[in-house]
Amino acid sequence: MWDQRTAAFGPRSCHYRTTALGGEDATILDGALLTDMQGRPIRQTGPTSSRDWDEVQAFCRKVYMPYRVRPAAPRLLPAATMRMAQVGRVTLTRFAYGVPIHLDRFDPEAGNILVLNTLTGALRHKQDAERTATTRAGDSFVVDCSRTDYWLDGDGDHLQLNLTIPHDAMAEIAMRWLGFVPDDRLWTRRLAFGGNGSRWQALLAYVVQSLEASGQVRGAPPMARHLEELICMDLLQIWAEGAGISLRDGARMAAPRHVRAAEEIMASEARDPPSMAQVADRVGVSVRALSEGFRRFRGMTPRDFLRARRLEGLRAALRAAGPGDSVTSVAADWGYVNLGALAQVYRARFGETPGQTLAAARARG
Repeated sequence: MWDQRTAAFGPRSCHYRTTALGGEDATILDGALLTDMQGRPIRQTGPTSSRDWDEVQAFCRKVYMPYRVRPAAPRLLPAATMRMAQVGRVTLTRFAYGVPIHLDRFDPEAGNILVLNTLTGALRHKQDAERTATTRAGDSFVVDCSRTDYWLDGDGDHLQLNLTIPHDAMAEIAMRWLGFVPDDRLWTRRLAFGGNGSRWQALLAYVVQSLEASGQVRGAPPMARHLEELICMDLLQIWAEGAGISLRDGARMAAPRHVRAAEEIMASEARDPPSMAQVADRVGVSVRALSEGFRRFRGMTPRDFLRARRLEGLRAALRAAGPGDSVTSVAADWGYVNLGALAQVYRARFGETPGQTLAAARARG
């Protein structure tokens, strides 16, 4: 735990940086989620500060996940800062407990990745079985709490600009842009990175500048999707570099033959897809082995992969629809009969409804 007087750490702690936050990007981040670029206060529903542990924990469960918090001393009340904004599927928070704390037992079932970006004070993070990493103003730390355990200590001066990113969102964007999902060599790596003048700090400043007084992103949802993909792809690249993992084609080929063969079958036959048992039989493995291969090397199930290919195929069909085609007819041609359920998953994936895709295609035509 922290020494309450000096916030000193033990001998195995590696200090990642010791400089103060500075520069134009740092100035922007200092006011993150307080005012927009026009100087207008950013509004938020609900309390933005609290001295009640239950209220603070309710906020944390909402924006991060369930976990255990222990203050450095009994009967120590928080002086919390609690601000949030949504950027696509990424939750952005300005947060501090206002007192020294220890956090652990992060719930893996929540399925979330945390990126902790320190504005003031310091955090000490579990990095591996033997080492810790200390991050200070300007530094960042990433951990996938759905794939590995984690704990942290925070001093009484800590103030964070944090990101909560669903693991599934990262996996989906990786598949879309890279053609594969990194395996657990990446997701289980806890990494300190960033620093003053880094591209990550510049990206955070850009994201913060895009927020309006309403706490929304200008031009959302297209702008929100753009920022979400920028955040996830830049984080993937930084994370992979720190973990010593290549994101080039060689990483894709690391998957076993039956996984790659199954991908080819499902991608080419997405319109009239075979069952998982049929796919497994055609590539020469059991359904269980196929599922395990996808989980390990793609970070998703075979059905998730097929579902994504089918949605992409439907989107392409809507964009190429003829004058007499409707959403109903195109969707039926792809085997979709519940248009209400389809609209929900389609919008979650592409940020628009099937009808909007069709209308945009006709406007262009």
